[in-house]
Amino acid sequence: MHDRQKIVSIDPVTPDPDCIVKAGKILRKNGIVIFPAKCLYGVGANALDETAIKKVFHLKQRPWNSPVLILIRDRKMLQTLVTSISRQADKLMDAFWPGNITLVFKAKKHISELLTAGTCKIGIRIPAHPVAKALVELLNFPITGTSANLSGKGGCNQIDQLSPALIEHADLVLDAGRLKGGMGSTIVDVTTSPVVIIREGEVTATQINKILGI
Repeated sequence: MHDRQKIVSIDPVTPDPDCIVKAGKILRKNGIVIFPAKCLYGVGANALDETAIKKVFHLKQRPWNSPVLILIRDRKMLQTLVTSISRQADKLMDAFWPGNITLVFKAKKHISELLTAGTCKIGIRIPAHPVAKALVELLNFPITGTSANLSGKGGCNQIDQLSPALIEHADLVLDAGRLKGGMGSTIVDVTTSPVVIIREGEVTATQINKILGI
């Protein structure tokens, strides 16, 4: 397939169900889909299959010791992936999900060490962007949500910023036009008390502290 034929325009507000189904079929076959999240484009693959996960690492030229966050459709799915959910985690999910906060939990044993980078922890969020949301709602497994960039490079908020190598090795690119851009999701480790903000992004430390009463 010619690279440009991999790129499919998709409405960022009301995504075409046929496009979502096409992407879902690819993900079920352990393929790679580049898709829009709220701020930046991401690389999606079946997060429960090591073959698919390895493709993401090769695609991004990502170091094996760098963990990969995942996207889920609902909090019910969360219970199948993590060992425990603290009261603080529940408060943050109530306040900010779906949306730009990734929470880091202790992963259940069936979660690949490739995703956790041997930390036994996994970053998870429910996406807010209509395309990403439609994708995870279609599937009965989580997908990777790492940014669509070569490792060490900046994230991309429009398709023409993508490295040709990314497009070449992806099976489908869903082009929702120019995204918001910016820092991407805030990452918070909820396995400790108090929680630890690993990276401040769309959701600020002030907002988090207010919700947690800190």
